[in-house]
Amino acid sequence: MPLALLALAIGAFGIGTTEFVIMGVLPEVAEDFRVTIPTAGLLVTGYALGVMFGAPLMTALGTRVSRKRMLMLLMGLFVVGNLLSAVAPVFALMLAGRVVASLAHGAFFGIGAVVAAELVAPQKKAAALSMMFSGLTVANVVGVPLGTFVGQSAGWRITFALVAALGVLGLLGVARLVPDVPRPEGVRLRHELSALKNVQVLLAMGMTVLGFGGVFAAVTYIAPMMTRVAGFSDGSVTWLLVLLGLGMVAGNYLGGRYADRALMPLLYTSLGGLALVLALFTVTAHYKVLAAATLPLIGALGFATVPPLQKRVLDHAHGAPTLASAVNIGAFNLGNALSAWLGGLVIAAGLGYTAPNWVGALLAASALLLAVLSAALERRGTASPRLVAAGGAPAERPMAAHR
Repeated sequence: MPLALLALAIGAFGIGTTEFVIMGVLPEVAEDFRVTIPTAGLLVTGYALGVMFGAPLMTALGTRVSRKRMLMLLMGLFVVGNLLSAVAPVFALMLAGRVVASLAHGAFFGIGAVVAAELVAPQKKAAALSMMFSGLTVANVVGVPLGTFVGQSAGWRITFALVAALGVLGLLGVARLVPDVPRPEGVRLRHELSALKNVQVLLAMGMTVLGFGGVFAAVTYIAPMMTRVAGFSDGSVTWLLVLLGLGMVAGNYLGGRYADRALMPLLYTSLGGLALVLALFTVTAHYKVLAAATLPLIGALGFATVPPLQKRVLDHAHGAPTLASAVNIGAFNLGNALSAWLGGLVIAAGLGYTAPNWVGALLAASALLLAVLSAALERRGTASPRLVAAGGAPAERPMAAHR
């Protein structure tokens, strides 16, 4: 694999750490700002909404510069946002810092995914995407638990200062290792927008919102769920997050390995399994051993969907993949925002800290239904260029790879 993929993984590591570490220190942040846990959950929702809206916005702004330069600018914005979070004196500024950092997230992964896919042969696209996203999953094994430990022992502000330092490292990695490939000629914003008219691209994004939303419905409130329901100590949250992260690493690896061979069967298995495990988590969360065993399953099944869904979008957005790729990253975070908000609602309604697991199970089951619909349309031939509105890109043409 090209060395440039390592640079993309480094950036993904920093972004993944800041995205997920808030869940480990959510009680500490809530206590410091004197807000409730559901209110502190807005730091997850706000970040996710920033990714959702920032992905197309930042990608559109970057259509006139090279992809390498845009990736560097995005990492700089990420650093600024995390520094603002680290020094915020009030909750509103903390939320603002999260949103600023989030603006870089979607476009970085969206543009980075296109770069990764173009560096390898067509039959290795999913594997290349998996390697880039491995930075995100490794962050959940190393960055998030370490950040949680630092936040609980030295203060959550130190955690976000260290995340900003990770952003600097990611910026240097992109500057050093990613090739400065010129911006593709003839590709304009209108051309990129046309890919979003493809029905299969839209269905894949719907699966992304609902499927990944299922994961976040549970993990957003994992700290209070494990401490107040399962009975773990606050210090145990760190190694519980390690278990979740190990599952994510395994799921991302398996998703990248099998998406190039059996994409739709992989989605059926992962989404169906995720719905079942999340439903069971409402019961297993009450028992320490069972709760700990369930966490890696949630991580694995959730992240097994990432490479195949991103690959499906790239395949069906041929000729204009950058914006579609970034919007799909935004779709992951729309699912995060939706599920974090819904999870907060059911907790605030007095249904308990395990109630978000039911929300997640229903979201994952809905994503499975979309996957079945998408495959049925493809088999019947209705998901063809005829279904794409004028100016849309054909669904079947594979994206050319540049070696």
